Amino acid sequence: MSGIVKDPPTAPGTRPAARPGGAAGVDPGQLSGLGRSLAAPLLLGAAALLLWQGAVWLLEIEPFIVPGPLAIAEAVIANAGNVAAAAAVTGANAAVGLVAGALLGVAAAVAAAAGPVLDRLAAPLVVALSVIPIVALAPVLYTMYGADQQATRQIVAGIAVFIPVYVNSLRGFRQVAPVHRDLMRSYAAGTWQITRSVTLPSAVPFMFTGLRIASSLAVVSALIAEYFGGPVGGLGKSVTSAASSSNYTLAWAYVVGAVLLGLVFYAVTAGLEKYFSRHSGGA
Repeated sequence: MSGIVKDPPTAPGTRPAARPGGAAGVDPGQLSGLGRSLAAPLLLGAAALLLWQGAVWLLEIEPFIVPGPLAIAEAVIANAGNVAAAAAVTGANAAVGLVAGALLGVAAAVAAAAGPVLDRLAAPLVVALSVIPIVALAPVLYTMYGADQQATRQIVAGIAVFIPVYVNSLRGFRQVAPVHRDLMRSYAAGTWQITRSVTLPSAVPFMFTGLRIASSLAVVSALIAEYFGGPVGGLGKSVTSAASSSNYTLAWAYVVGAVLLGLVFYAVTAGLEKYFSRHSGGA
């Protein structure tokens, strides 16, 4: 006797017993872990809101200094349509800048990784772009493209996105071991085949790290660009309009809309990262 206990054979026409994970293959332990990971930030956020509201009540803080969360929530509900419309304008500009900046960042990183000369030439330009203040860039672009165009806000968002995507993607392309490229060359693979089969899959985690950082920067940059002119609409323009009319609670309602918009952008990019990372990692 070997001491190994085997499962009893199943009778014909019967199904094997279901595993603890269920028919969908979902592990209850994973669900409980997800609940624990979400519980901590939710509890922290609830505690911060309670402390905020309590401070407004106890210290009798005036709304023009900072309104309470309850007053802001009422303003958001009462002006939900206006907040959503402004968020749609800002979100569209941020999305265009995010996509364009990410594509240019990845393409530039591929070129810089393929040619060391291009890398050395691009380094000063990238540093210069990273230190350009939006408050100075937006007015100049408005004079170039006109104050009635959304292009300025999209360009500002694209520049903000380009930097982190380029830097992180280039770092990812450099992580490929030379032996892997030599192996592909021994199989007579061309430059594009090596890039597609070895370099790009290895750089995917780095690319999405830069994209997650850039997703929030795209929203913030589009918001800031709206402060300095351009068409009426957008969260930034709405915040300044509400604050200039002394409607501070409404201004904070638009700020809440900006926060939610940034969370949506971050969640979408994080979901894409999870999907492509799992897909590139194989089954």
